[in-house]
Amino acid sequence: MEERDAIKALACLGHEIRMRLFRHLVRCGFDGDSSGNMATAMGLAPSTMSFHLGQLEEAGLARSWRVSRSVRYAADLRMTRNLLLFILSDCCHGDPMICADLFTIDNEPGRTGADGEPAPERPGGNIMTEDKIFNVLFLCTGNSARSIMAESILNRLGQGRFLAFSAGSQPRGQINPHTIQLLKRDNYPTGALRSKSWEEFSGNDAPKMDFVFTVCDSAAKETCPVWPGQPMSAHWGLPDPAEVQGDETERHLAYADAMRYLTNRISIFVNLPIRSLDRLSLQKRLDKIGTVVPEKESA
Repeated sequence: MEERDAIKALACLGHEIRMRLFRHLVRCGFDGDSSGNMATAMGLAPSTMSFHLGQLEEAGLARSWRVSRSVRYAADLRMTRNLLLFILSDCCHGDPMICADLFTIDNEPGRTGADGEPAPERPGGNIMTEDKIFNVLFLCTGNSARSIMAESILNRLGQGRFLAFSAGSQPRGQINPHTIQLLKRDNYPTGALRSKSWEEFSGNDAPKMDFVFTVCDSAAKETCPVWPGQPMSAHWGLPDPAEVQGDETERHLAYADAMRYLTNRISIFVNLPIRSLDRLSLQKRLDKIGTVVPEKESA
């Protein structure tokens, strides 16, 4: 996030009505609320409500879409997360062990927050300390190539510590033949792989995800379902090998490159000291992995 974007977002929230609206939208989650409902609830004229919602949207803090004759708004939680990370990125010179002390008083055992409820976990606390297997979901639009590769790679490299799944926002229903060919060449099991919708992982009966990673740009821009347990997420986008034009050799190389990118990034991920990192530090590591470009293989 650029500093000018952070300043614009914070200035927008400096207005009492917009702060109340934003907090309301956060509580509403991904479904959001209609401008008409919010205007009635807050006792504001529709034109006034539209103005303030427009300001939130312009600052990147909200998004809107039309449903029949009404317009619904929801908080842009990705932008909100980026804003918080930007503000806290240099806290205590990036040393989470120092920064964590700032939150100790309000989070001592038995302490309660201002509302009388148990104080929330401090931001400097470890993200996960249980001796458990971490569930990881890889998302793409079609769930036919990149996300399938990522699922297979993590289940091999993270065996015993991670359990990987994959899904798509608009699943093709079948796995790309080049993907299957590549996985079989490297002796990955393919019998249980299938192209499926991300809705399978959003219900109460679905496995609780600890991490959700998008591996294509289109999926990252879509509104994801509400994942139970609020997993950590990051964008690890890479080019779609299916869009490469050329002969069979060139297309095969495109799929092999995607496999190499994913293997490199997932190798870094499985070697992270997850249980010793606080949420902010871990989030920065996850985001950085999405920028890693492996060295080209020598001819």
